[in-house]
Amino acid sequence: MKPVMKPVTTDICDANEDRLADGSLRVLTPGFLHFGKRMAFSGPAVTLKVFEDNSMVRATLETPGAGRVLVVDGGGSMRCALVGGMLGVLAEKNGWAGIIVNGCVRDSEELKVCDVGIRALGVHPQKSQKRNVGQEDVTVQMPGAVVRPGNWIYADADGVLVSDEKLDGA
Repeated sequence: MKPVMKPVTTDICDANEDRLADGSLRVLTPGFLHFGKRMAFSGPAVTLKVFEDNSMVRATLETPGAGRVLVVDGGGSMRCALVGGMLGVLAEKNGWAGIIVNGCVRDSEELKVCDVGIRALGVHPQKSQKRNVGQEDVTVQMPGAVVRPGNWIYADADGVLVSDEKLDGA
């Protein structure tokens, strides 16, 4: 088994004050809840923009993750879940490092045993619609920061960082 990278977001912030100042390192707004087995995770971002429809989330998680992080801008909807237990298992099986959802998840008890990092705004028992509507590989506005495809995501118990490039030593 490969060792899992353990970002320390506080140390990354301390070592990169210049990047925080110029906006090439950004911090997501506090409030994302932790789900999944991995508290800390990192990797390049794959982005989706959807609203109350998780068809594209499933389709993306069915592809090889190769240590990437799926960043889902669900518009902050609190009316249904975009990721559940089956998608958590799929993400683990396909090698995704993490999933960050600007919206809700469900099956939280199932997600906590999936070896993947998951952050979301909340939980909701209702599943989403399935209309195959959304956009992939686009710039998304997450709470507190813009995320572009290929940006680097660093997440741990203290927060989630977005960097324009991979950071040395992180």
